[in-house]
Amino acid sequence: MTTKRVIYQNSNSYETLNERREKDQNLWFAFHGMGYLSRYFLKYFKAMDPESNYIVAPQAPSKYYQGPDFKHVGASWLTREDTLAETQNILKYIDAVFESESLDTSQLILMGYSQGVSVVCRWMASRKIQPKMLVLHSGGIPVELKPSDFEYLDPQTPVYYIYGDKDQYITPEKLKDQKERGESLFDNRLRIRTFEGTHEVHTKMLNELAEKGQL
Repeated sequence: MTTKRVIYQNSNSYETLNERREKDQNLWFAFHGMGYLSRYFLKYFKAMDPESNYIVAPQAPSKYYQGPDFKHVGASWLTREDTLAETQNILKYIDAVFESESLDTSQLILMGYSQGVSVVCRWMASRKIQPKMLVLHSGGIPVELKPSDFEYLDPQTPVYYIYGDKDQYITPEKLKDQKERGESLFDNRLRIRTFEGTHEVHTKMLNELAEKGQL
């Protein structure tokens, strides 16, 4: 059996929330977790001030039916199958969304939730994106990333790692690993925040970070 590969053109959707303003606005580039569609992921941002926050949510390309009744559709960014090639495809898609929206990095908040953490970290590191804030929510930082991948990052750029104290996927061992990895990559930029809850998007904390972004 021989594995072969072809190159072809493809398209994919993405979602936005609120109206874009010329200045004084947080520009969120937000990556959903496994099982989400971007249009449903945006509900977690609806409580933010619409005048001060514009949200762009890229869509993971691999869609699938969830549950035995095949009623709901979810999506995944990556699996262990053909990961290197799929990562390059995803990074090029993210580049296209970023370019289409002409996102100003001086206003940019990069955010990943769950599986979206690995995606936003890889894209940011590979493209040397300098945001005003990085938010890593309840996910895993890719093991292949090194401190040198983030040497370009402004020392004043805050990096938040937030998670629920009852998150069923973040064991004490994994939490220790993530803290050590985050401190290694981001040094004194890393700020860890914990909330009461499980593996869920914490809208209150996101709203607080949105307010910090306006200061």
